[in-house]
Amino acid sequence: MNNLPKVTAFEIKEKLNNSQERFYGSSNTIENEKPRNIISKINSIFSDSNYVYKSRARITLKDDILEETIIGRTKDELLTMRGSKIRIDDIVDIAKI
Repeated sequence: MNNLPKVTAFEIKEKLNNSQERFYGSSNTIENEKPRNIISKINSIFSDSNYVYKSRARITLKDDILEETIIGRTKDELLTMRGSKIRIDDIVDIAKI
């Protein structure tokens, strides 16, 4: 313990203002952009020149990642080859594989 450097404490004469300023953007803009981005990705999969009646896609949900063959869509859901329905609101990301 004798090898430790000596510490000198100086008196602080100025008022300190070390609180950080933070910017909180409107969460509405982020949430409004996300569904539009997902819908545009879904539209690009269905409008691809290689799409005939089905397409393989990696779908990232809020709590899972699926690799599904999507064959159609409704206003709120994607329809898969296995007969399941995936809600578009639950999709975080989608990519064609």
